[in-house]
Amino acid sequence: MPWSRPVAALLLFAAALLAGCAGPRLVQSDVSSYSTLTALPSPPTYRFERLPSQQMHATAFAAIETQAEAALARVGLRRDDTQPRLIALLGVEGGYAMPRNWPYYGPDPFYGRWGWSLGYGGRWGWGMNWMMDAPPTLYHRKVSLVLRDAATQQVVYETSATYEDVWTRDPAIYGVLFDQALSGFPQPPQGQRSVRTEVMPDTGRPAPPPANPAPAAAPASAR
Repeated sequence: MPWSRPVAALLLFAAALLAGCAGPRLVQSDVSSYSTLTALPSPPTYRFERLPSQQMHATAFAAIETQAEAALARVGLRRDDTQPRLIALLGVEGGYAMPRNWPYYGPDPFYGRWGWSLGYGGRWGWGMNWMMDAPPTLYHRKVSLVLRDAATQQVVYETSATYEDVWTRDPAIYGVLFDQALSGFPQPPQGQRSVRTEVMPDTGRPAPPPANPAPAAAPASAR
């Protein structure tokens, strides 16, 4: 029976840990985008709008807004709380679970369970407990963004990115997901797609491009 993608990701992660892999990690999310925009709005300004529940957790949500603001700046939008062209409404989800279809390994002393934790204060770490048949923790993270025209209140852009894997780094992972959700802005592929980003595990930011990329092959001369 074929394994689900989260289970396959858990197996790959365990193999990488045993191999001592310290290179970039691949963050792959399911993105859904819908847009009525034909170009970058003029002026390209926006302000955030918070739901009542987000107001109740203003301190924690401010860290999410910081990640979203940086992602919006990378697609050409500028925050302006006094003269916004757009109204931005954010949404975030976070949780964890044990996958149901984890393969049974039997009494293997080298099989372990790894758990990760990170708080908004910046403290993070990892630990390992040897287990017999329990899988690593599977983390669920999701971001969503709705942009409305400030004058008409019409929704002009809607997007979300959902990520499930055994690796996470809060709150930086939300910034990666906002980048992925905004890929193709202002005219992304409509509907669902998969977006991949390589990130550095120590920072959660995208991996830098190769220092010396291979030169492009010269075109063949006409005969």
